[in-house]
Amino acid sequence: MSFRVLGIDPGTAVTGYGVVEPADGRPGRLVECGVIRTDPQQHMWSRLDTLYQGVCELIGRHAPGAIAVEAVFYGKNARSALTLGQARGVILLAAARANVAIAEFPPATVKQSVTGRGGAAKAQVGYMVQQLLRLKRAPAPSDAADGVALALTYLLTQGRAAPHRFPSPAGAGRNGREGQRRQSGHLRRRGVR
Repeated sequence: MSFRVLGIDPGTAVTGYGVVEPADGRPGRLVECGVIRTDPQQHMWSRLDTLYQGVCELIGRHAPGAIAVEAVFYGKNARSALTLGQARGVILLAAARANVAIAEFPPATVKQSVTGRGGAAKAQVGYMVQQLLRLKRAPAPSDAADGVALALTYLLTQGRAAPHRFPSPAGAGRNGREGQRRQSGHLRRRGVR
C-alpha cells in the first residue's frame, strides 16, 4: 500500500474526510471520500464518541501515513469555535492513539494550495479538487470535498505544516491500532476509481 493521507474537515454535525495517495502525472489519486454524520438529537458526548469511532475506523481501514486536519481559526462566533475545538480534539486523540502524524492547515492555506486563492468559495474548492484529481465530478457533499482538499494540500505542500507525531500510548498494541476495528456504522463513503 502506498503512502496515504487522510484529510479531515472537522465538525460535530458533519465531518468531511478524504483519503488521497500520490499518483504519477497528477497531484494525487482519490481513494475514498465521504462524511461522518452524528445524530443532532444525541448529547454532545455521544456525538463526539461517534466521531471518534468513525475516525478510528478510517485509520484502521486505510493506515494513513499522515492526517491533515483543519487548524483552529478565530471567528466571531465563540460557540462555533468551541464546538469545532471539541471535534478537533477527538480527531487529534484518534491520531495520537494510532501514532499517525498530524499536519494542521488553516482554511486559507488549503484554499490557496488547491485554487490559488486564499478566499476561494466552497464551490471553487470542490471544482479544483475535481480538476486536480481528474474526477468525473466534484466530491459531494462539500464537507467531503473539503476533506479531500486537506489531504491534497498535504501532498502539494509535502507536509510543510510541521507534522506532529505522537508516541503510542502504553498498551495500545502494535502501531496503536489494536481495538480500532469496531465498525461505527456512521460512515457514508464513496470509493473512487
